Amino acid sequence: MKIKLIDFGVPESRRPFRPHGNDAGADVYMPYDCTLQPGEIAKVPLGFGIEVPDGYAGYVFPRTSMAVKGLVCELPPVDSGYRGEIHAIISNVSNQTQELVKGTRVGQLVITPVVIADFVSELGSQRGTGGFGSTGE
Repeated sequence: MKIKLIDFGVPESRRPFRPHGNDAGADVYMPYDCTLQPGEIAKVPLGFGIEVPDGYAGYVFPRTSMAVKGLVCELPPVDSGYRGEIHAIISNVSNQTQELVKGTRVGQLVITPVVIADFVSELGSQRGTGGFGSTGE
């Protein structure tokens, strides 16, 4: 699948990059130096947008090497209709101050299929509210 990038000033060397052809995500990079205190959250503009096809969503997932330090990317979806700049939402869940240096790979951009649900009040026959063996042994 090809995903069109929208340029918001990202240098070519810092566009999403997949080191191996079968990697689930493409690395995304810190555009500047940043210090995060324990419990602090940063909204980091990544310098690009994407055109995600209908039926899919994009997410900036945490990288393992960052997560073991207590730096995790939150997972708000990039909807198919969104054409603005993508941000990484990075939380410092550790108890130590964390330094993020410009150029650090901070997350991985993953595109996933989604089910577009039609929320309704009635579905026809309904299941009861009982659980935990309420229909017999």
